[in-house]
Amino acid sequence: MNGDGWQKVPEQFRTADGALPSPWEERFGPLRCGTVDDLVVVGQIGQSIDGRIATVTGHSKYINGPAGLDHLHRLRALVDAVLVGVGTAVTDDPLLTVRRVSGPSPARIVLDPKGRVSPQARLLAADGIRRLVVTADDAQSSFGSGVENIRLPAPGGEIAPAAILCALAERGFRRILIEGGAHTVSRFIAVGCLDRLHVVVAPILIGAGPSGVTLKPIARADQALSCSPMRAHLLGEEVLFDCDLTAHRVVVGQAKKST
Repeated sequence: MNGDGWQKVPEQFRTADGALPSPWEERFGPLRCGTVDDLVVVGQIGQSIDGRIATVTGHSKYINGPAGLDHLHRLRALVDAVLVGVGTAVTDDPLLTVRRVSGPSPARIVLDPKGRVSPQARLLAADGIRRLVVTADDAQSSFGSGVENIRLPAPGGEIAPAAILCALAERGFRRILIEGGAHTVSRFIAVGCLDRLHVVVAPILIGAGPSGVTLKPIARADQALSCSPMRAHLLGEEVLFDCDLTAHRVVVGQAKKST
């Protein structure tokens, strides 16, 4: 994993001036600094050629191969925090740590309006990394020692992505990865709360199952949300589409400091 020149990249990404060594500058350079405000918010989706993130039974381990999984772990190593929705936390019980490549693990955040996630969830395990759960302000829940609980208004049962980002910025998080699931990533896209979207496409056809992004229907193709400029990168046999969404990004706020 480290024979590809990656080992020093996480530290260089955060502290050094100038471009990162190739190919890392091309893939990750745009995540170093925000262009709309002080935050950089990136979403990540792994899918098949026909846009599926799981089979009809919900099985999804693993659609992406080693190169795609390495890319996901590199993203984790470069951000301050990684966020998943409670559905992903409950169904997949992910660790959300950096294991496949060199680099620090980010803070782990669960978006959980009703406070459903178990205190025994692996991403809430005490390991020296910050752990946070974002709930509705009236949720009745307890997540164990050392877990920070961010309470926010949840009209209609959902917490606004902009409010989430503001709360995270107030707590010092600057670079934030929205890792899943599809509903959570789609909500951040729909309201202009992503700077970039990384879509890693695996060379398989699933045929049916949930799609990576679900937005409101449109009547005409020229009403589609533009992801331009977009760059494509080969990851072994997989393809990374790096979609620039800054033209649609709303202003959220400024982080106190990078964690």
